[in-house]
Amino acid sequence: MIAVHSEKVILDNSVLQAWIGIENGRIVYVGDVKPKAEKYYDFKDKYVSPGFIDLHTHGAGGFDFLKEDPNGIIQGTRLQMAHGATTILPTISAAPFSDMCKAVKNIAQAMKSKEQKPNILGVHMEGPYLSKAQCGAQCTEYITAPKPEEYKKLIDGYGSVISRWTFAPEEDKGSEFCKYLSDHNIIPSAGHTNATEEDMKVAIKNGCILITHMFCCTSTITRNKGFRSLGVIESAYLHDELYIEIIADGKHLPSDLIKMVVKIKGTDKTALVTDSLHIACTDIKKGYMSGTPFIVEDGVCKLKDRSAFAGSIATMDKLVQVVTKECGFSIIDAVRMASKTPAEILKVKKGSIKEGYDADLIVFDEDIHVSNVFVMGEKIENLETERKIH
Repeated sequence: MIAVHSEKVILDNSVLQAWIGIENGRIVYVGDVKPKAEKYYDFKDKYVSPGFIDLHTHGAGGFDFLKEDPNGIIQGTRLQMAHGATTILPTISAAPFSDMCKAVKNIAQAMKSKEQKPNILGVHMEGPYLSKAQCGAQCTEYITAPKPEEYKKLIDGYGSVISRWTFAPEEDKGSEFCKYLSDHNIIPSAGHTNATEEDMKVAIKNGCILITHMFCCTSTITRNKGFRSLGVIESAYLHDELYIEIIADGKHLPSDLIKMVVKIKGTDKTALVTDSLHIACTDIKKGYMSGTPFIVEDGVCKLKDRSAFAGSIATMDKLVQVVTKECGFSIIDAVRMASKTPAEILKVKKGSIKEGYDADLIVFDEDIHVSNVFVMGEKIENLETERKIH
């Protein structure tokens, strides 16, 4: 057994001085009595928190999860781990379907590698079954309606590797794709979509539980000859069973909008995600993505003409900084949205410091600077080196 102590252990509803006992990768004790252990770690007045869970990231450190071999995928996730993400869903955007399938296979190999340190629980497929009208930075050339001959073959072969799939419900006729995902334990998530509430009701009935990056490429109220129809945003508010994810970098959503959406949905239904590009954690300031020129300024990636954002360069620690320092949420609420709520979406025993849960822990100061990381009870050494692997 190893034991971890701090004056500021972040539990589900409080911050307390406590000891944490860890054995075989699990938390076996949480309390104020010092347990017997082979090794002790005392982090004094630093916060000890559940590890963050990033449900949506395309890469970091120059490593693009769509394009990398297994080693590149491992390098990208390890860099994000150094910023607090102990669990990651590498995200694949719309591309030729053969390329997307290859990426799934590479991620599957990375998951099995002994070199892998953070938990890769599975792939997040973001496309290609999206709305061209809400494509955002996705390439319209590869966006299509669901094709059973494509997705069934991939899911039959690699369904256990795919954790979630973002799709546009209005493009899913009869909700066949959504139901197929649910039947194979893959989380259907509505995103890059012009769906109405009627579309969303059908998707919810067939297992859709999540909204991908709320407010970013998600429909809102429309009018037809004076009659109003609700969109995805309003559906998320109306249907309590729906979870939402938000890119809480302070750029994609300003602080007041973050406060508003959390006020309505609550911290137990809101997950923080980076949606980071491969250029996160690099000094890259300009370049091309799928042939489209971009620049990086003001802490966000923009189209070269500055007409819109092209993607996030945030890490999970940055999101927690934003929601605490800029939005005024408590550290308990911020950590819940970065750990406990994503864990509940994934239905895994992570995201909380309690007995029986996986021992994924991080240590950070008041500025949310991560100094120590434990993954399944293993302390990750040379964290500064991990931050510089790119």
